[in-house]
Amino acid sequence: MKTSRRDFLKTTSTLGLAMSISPSFSIDLQNDELIGHGDFQYKVDSKWGMLDPEKVPVLNCHEMVMDRKGRMIMLTDEAKNNVIIYDQSGKLLKTWTLGLDRAHGLSLVDEGDAEYLWIVDNGGRVVKTTLDGAVVSEIIQPQKEGIYSEEMGWVPTETATAPNGDLYIADGYGSQYFLQYDKDGKFIRKFGGPGNEDAQFSTAHGIAIDQRGGAEPTLMCTSRGHNSLKRFSMDGEYLETIFLPGAYVCRPVIHGDHLYAGVCWSRLRYLNQTDNSGFVTILDKENKVVSNPGGTAPLYENGELQLMIQSQPIFKHCHDVCIDQDENIYVCQWNAGKTYPIKLIRS
Repeated sequence: MKTSRRDFLKTTSTLGLAMSISPSFSIDLQNDELIGHGDFQYKVDSKWGMLDPEKVPVLNCHEMVMDRKGRMIMLTDEAKNNVIIYDQSGKLLKTWTLGLDRAHGLSLVDEGDAEYLWIVDNGGRVVKTTLDGAVVSEIIQPQKEGIYSEEMGWVPTETATAPNGDLYIADGYGSQYFLQYDKDGKFIRKFGGPGNEDAQFSTAHGIAIDQRGGAEPTLMCTSRGHNSLKRFSMDGEYLETIFLPGAYVCRPVIHGDHLYAGVCWSRLRYLNQTDNSGFVTILDKENKVVSNPGGTAPLYENGELQLMIQSQPIFKHCHDVCIDQDENIYVCQWNAGKTYPIKLIRS
């Protein structure tokens, strides 16, 4: 089935019929079985990072980053231990918490002297910390500074830091704007907003700085409800849409010349999002999908990407991915039975 972005928006605006599938999620792969396509195939390690849930519980394993030392730093909305730090074998190194029960977004910024974390809580907090959990600064909620009216929702989901130190915040579950601040926390502008126009968003879930191929930096922004990534200039000017039919994509993660993302759900014939249907998608530097671990193989017809859905019941809702120096993928999941991350070992 070939479907354009325009057809997709028209269809999804008049949904009246729901269809769901309920696959079993016991991972049943042979030891040598690989998932993925082309040059991006992986062995699944479903036991990586498993911990004692009595001592180190998780609710949703929302996001993960890797620091200079190669440590894997994961964020969960379990207030007892918001941050869990692993080594790459999956061994627990330490935990700490800010006591956030809606912790959602985690990004890392290297400022030369040290690395810092930006933590986003859906309750409205955007906090900068050291890697050990000391709070360095916090962004004031936009209603309090007149950036938003009192009636506008503020449910931030993600941050990204530009080479010049500017901070971009995705208000993905709130008013669908991206907010830009300078390195000192002074508001510069907002762009986006809700709607179906090219420069508007439906679940502005994530953001990343894209400098692949040595290009000037641009912003790669998620519009999850549109099954799209949208590129903007650093000043918030719309540039292009990368349509990923069927894929409710989360934040983009740039590694080398490729873009990786978790897909939280996939669509079946555009009737409705199907539960427990996630996979991982990988795009090359031309933004062509080259592999979908856990999903159907990418297919282009007349230059248009065809519908992508889950093909193997390995994942439930892929919320984020982190790529290590060997190009292994660590997959964090939402609403997945309080399970720990899954590691995909590059073949």
